[in-house]
Amino acid sequence: MPRLVVLVKMRSFNRWRELPFLVFGFANSSRPANLVSRSEPGNFQYSIKQTQSMSVKHFLTLQDLNSDELNHIIQRASELKKNPELAVSQPRKTLGLIFEKSSTRTRLAFEVAMNQLDGSAVFLANADSQLGRGEPVEDSARVLAGMVDCVAIRTFEHEKLVLFAEYSSVPVINALTDDFHPCQLLADVQTFTEHRGSIAGKTVAWIGDGNNMCHSYINAADKFDFQLNIASPEGFEPNGELVKTHKNRVQLSLDPKTAVLGADLVVTDVWASMGQEEEQNQRLTSFAGFQVDEQLMALANSDALFMHCLPAHRDEEVSASILDAKDSVVWDEAENRMHSQKALIEFLLSQ
Repeated sequence: MPRLVVLVKMRSFNRWRELPFLVFGFANSSRPANLVSRSEPGNFQYSIKQTQSMSVKHFLTLQDLNSDELNHIIQRASELKKNPELAVSQPRKTLGLIFEKSSTRTRLAFEVAMNQLDGSAVFLANADSQLGRGEPVEDSARVLAGMVDCVAIRTFEHEKLVLFAEYSSVPVINALTDDFHPCQLLADVQTFTEHRGSIAGKTVAWIGDGNNMCHSYINAADKFDFQLNIASPEGFEPNGELVKTHKNRVQLSLDPKTAVLGADLVVTDVWASMGQEEEQNQRLTSFAGFQVDEQLMALANSDALFMHCLPAHRDEEVSASILDAKDSVVWDEAENRMHSQKALIEFLLSQ
């Protein structure tokens, strides 16, 4: 016999009383309902709205999956890279792509991956959708979930992504926000594993801005069991609460040489990310001395790899000689975006 599930959580907004998770439905229902009431003297109006299935698995940060699931995706990505025919076909499945930020690798990786899975991808730039004209995120989430099987979102505020996922009944993937970039970490760990074996127990040095990539490396240190040394200029450190949560995995420094000493992998990123272009000149001054060059890499282990999520500013955050060196694996790293995202899509659509 199916169970009747009732979940209640109340909040208020202006004159609205909302019960975001007042669910009257059966336990095996795929889309429970919300009850919203607006009260006025002698007048009560109610409407029903759909929210996500409690069984939907999203990928908003690396913390959304456990270590076994993440390692499975990494292993599967390498398997699919060697033999694409092993992929579980996803015919008539559609991936929706909502991008508020420009992209080369992320968009191309998702579209090619979905095509190779025998599915299709629909791309919506901000100017092409009602989201760009102010449609509530919750409404867009419900509409897209009724038409596509998975959604990848590239946006600014991480909170917008979280809100979208809250109201989506299909898997939502973080294709990059200002706070996190978990898809890139799947490719990075896959790349390290293919060149040097398991990253567990290794030491990774992050040199530069404490940005979304740095935050995802902090989460990765927890999930993949490695030590992370971070060197950022004063005032550009990663989120303090995130560092505190993973203090056993993370060491902060103001000195790149200290962070790189004995590292198995050295990683950097541009000094001014998308949306920070106006700060470029100021950041050039603040980040002086944080370029990854031959002298800095010489302090790492002799077989250390270099990674960069690209695009890179040659001779700014990384010297051209290091970007093109034999231990630079940035091109494999870029290619693996497609293989790892294919494995991620396959995993999420199989749940």
